[in-house]
Amino acid sequence: MSQSKKYSIEISKEKNRWKTDIVRRASAKKSIVSKTQDAFKTKKEATAWAEEQLALFLAKQDEQNKRRAKKRAEANAL
Repeated sequence: MSQSKKYSIEISKEKNRWKTDIVRRASAKKSIVSKTQDAFKTKKEATAWAEEQLALFLAKQDEQNKRRAKKRAEANAL
């Protein structure tokens, strides 16, 4: 299972299908599902999808954080 400080992947089996969630740690006690997908035939397919989506999700978050930091720096410079 993929794990980072704030995001993780959870894979579960429901009946004869696999389901995967990308989970964000909101606080020490609270977790929020950021993205979900189900109906995978195998655990391997679910894991591959989750790893790919988590990488894309983290890249998108990184770009957004950089844009916001740039705006903050510009606002503080004024």
